[in-house]
Amino acid sequence: MYEESFCKRLTELRMEKGVSARDMSLSIGQNESYINRIENRKMMPSMTAFFYICDYFDITPGEFFHTEEIQSKDILDAAKKLQTMEPDKRKLILELIQKF
Repeated sequence: MYEESFCKRLTELRMEKGVSARDMSLSIGQNESYINRIENRKMMPSMTAFFYICDYFDITPGEFFHTEEIQSKDILDAAKKLQTMEPDKRKLILELIQKF
């Protein structure tokens, strides 16, 4: 069950990025069939490789698994910017969002 959802999520993220499994495999320093084998449930990545996968998509490991609330890269980018803002500015933006 977990393996299937992991593989599905990996495929979704890769397709959103518009990259082939081969190119992604090579980009994260693996052999050319690495991502394909994961997506076809023939293997699972090590923890180290999983962190490389998250870095490749510019997401945290939590964001990899948390799919219900976070729907797009725009939302992820906005959340990251909010985290770095001064508290009073962040509060104003959140109040504005709540009005919509």
